[in-house]
Amino acid sequence: MSQELSHERFEALKRDFDAIDDDGDGFITEAELLSHFPGLPPEAIGALDRDADVDADGRFSLEEFIRLAGARD
Repeated sequence: MSQELSHERFEALKRDFDAIDDDGDGFITEAELLSHFPGLPPEAIGALDRDADVDADGRFSLEEFIRLAGARD
């Protein structure tokens, strides 16, 4: 990420992340994504895996989530 997030932006992203992380383990899984976004097409999951899951562990950490959100800003 080339620019620092403001505290407010970080807190908003953390709230969004926590809302999707149903089991509170600090990671968002494909199942949790599909639970919150049931219409998400398989291609979107594939793109997320390819573009956001940096360590390729099949789940998204807060850092990966923020990196992805930062790419959209």
